[in-house]
Amino acid sequence: MALTGIQIFKLLPKTNCGKCGVPTCLAFAMNLAAGKAELSRCPDVSEEAKAQLQEASAPPIRPVTIGTGSRVLKIGGETVMFRHEKRFESPPGLAVLLNDTMVDEEISGRLARANQLQYERVGLTLRPELVAIKDTANDPVKFEVLVSKVVKDTDCGIILMSNNPDILEAGLKACTGRKPLIYAATKENWERVAGLAKANSCSVAVKGANLDEIADLTTKLNQAGINDIVIDSGSRTLRQAFQDQIIIRSSALTKKFRPLGFPTIVFPCEMTKDPMMEAMIASVFIAKYGGIIVLSDFRGESLFPLLVERMNIFTDPQRPLATTQGVYEIGKPTETSPVLITTNFSLTYFLVSGYIETSKVPSYLLVMDTEGLSVMTAWAAGKFVADAIGPFVKKSEVWNKVTHRKLVIPGYAAAESGGMEAELSGWEIVVGPRDGAMIPGYLKSWKH
Repeated sequence: MALTGIQIFKLLPKTNCGKCGVPTCLAFAMNLAAGKAELSRCPDVSEEAKAQLQEASAPPIRPVTIGTGSRVLKIGGETVMFRHEKRFESPPGLAVLLNDTMVDEEISGRLARANQLQYERVGLTLRPELVAIKDTANDPVKFEVLVSKVVKDTDCGIILMSNNPDILEAGLKACTGRKPLIYAATKENWERVAGLAKANSCSVAVKGANLDEIADLTTKLNQAGINDIVIDSGSRTLRQAFQDQIIIRSSALTKKFRPLGFPTIVFPCEMTKDPMMEAMIASVFIAKYGGIIVLSDFRGESLFPLLVERMNIFTDPQRPLATTQGVYEIGKPTETSPVLITTNFSLTYFLVSGYIETSKVPSYLLVMDTEGLSVMTAWAAGKFVADAIGPFVKKSEVWNKVTHRKLVIPGYAAAESGGMEAELSGWEIVVGPRDGAMIPGYLKSWKH
């Protein structure tokens, strides 16, 4: 953020009303400066101050949205070069490439995989977001027919790809209301493409021979009233495209060079014909600044690792994925069912709950708030210890659900068993497996 906490404080109402969730306006200002709060949390800020603060807080890389409804994709909005400095804001969109000379079977297959390949992990649904439709026949009718098919068969976001504005216009007619990304504005066609973007409220990708040409194009588009821009550096080798991503990002963030302050699009599908090499190249751009990554096809064996990589990189390092504290019923537990306890790190919860489901032994799982830390980390940090676990178990009132008084704790917390028996008078503390994979076998031998 361009303004310091003190500068922001001077623009706030200074009522210390607490409506924003913190007790003082100064504390709220400091949170705004650190990117830990949104200006919308203050209901009393003046319109003049709001305008100043919003301008000052605008990210150096402009956020751009593609698509509509539940499948809308936001890219850009980045504020740091490295994840550990704060966090990365917008996960890159993954797109599958179609063209209007493909046979129908190939088109249908790629669309089916775009729709069907999705995965549940730590409570999140991981899936690709985009379909890129490329003009290769130079035929507006064929292009429009293909776009119509995509609109009918999927709710994914759409990228319309052609250097011919007439063909882009035909594609836009077929996807009215879907807010596609128009690709691409060049030095030869940018005026017509800008007109199409304004008429259809769409974002525009620019492509140039080099970054100087791209900066000139984005400036012209800005002057024409087009602000939602995506950059294609034009490079089609891993080395050069990688260098371009770093230069674009650093120019926007460290040099405040606005003409390059936009998210990017990269094409691993045009850098190699080897599917596995394509996936490896895509993995580089997930980590290094690609806003949209276009792949030749989606395959489960390569798509899933890319989706998991994206999830891991774009998780806020200051806010671990966490599950809500509480008592979870897995299966249909009864008064004689086992009672287990774990931490609220999402990966821990979903692994443990999954193993309990696999055992087919209905159980109660107590999930304790440890600020999103795993069992070992929480124990080492003093957050999963007897004097914290005891009060939580009492407050949960799980004893009202079972007739026995046995609590199974993770094997890695075995050192807390004695202290927990002191905290939980009348309870037997049972040390369970260290490895989650051993939970099914352990529960099958459970005796209350």
